[in-house]
Amino acid sequence: MEMPSIPQPTFYIFKCEQASPPGMPKPSCVNENTRDLFNHAAQSLMKAGIMGPVQIVRTSCLGRCQMGPVMLVEPGHFMYSHLSKEKIDKIVEEHILGGNPVEEYLIPSQYWGEAVKLVK
Repeated sequence: MEMPSIPQPTFYIFKCEQASPPGMPKPSCVNENTRDLFNHAAQSLMKAGIMGPVQIVRTSCLGRCQMGPVMLVEPGHFMYSHLSKEKIDKIVEEHILGGNPVEEYLIPSQYWGEAVKLVK
């Protein structure tokens, strides 16, 4: 049986869903104020009619806890920080639909520089 051809998604959005227990010294991307951001992002994609071509994925820690809540948009290694519902809506509208990353929401370069070059 031949598998049908399924197109690749245009974007992947990796949303950090790491939640630290209360009292932990390390910040967390999910707390009582931010626990609904993943669902909000998914609903924004559905309302725009692009769920499918854009895949949103729950992840554990993305390693930028001090800048959370964060999400990574691929392709391009675009890491967005200090997320809110309003910021997510603007990212969907301008970056995902419009093709223009929202520069003011990107993680500062000192926290997200060039990718490490792998050496064999």
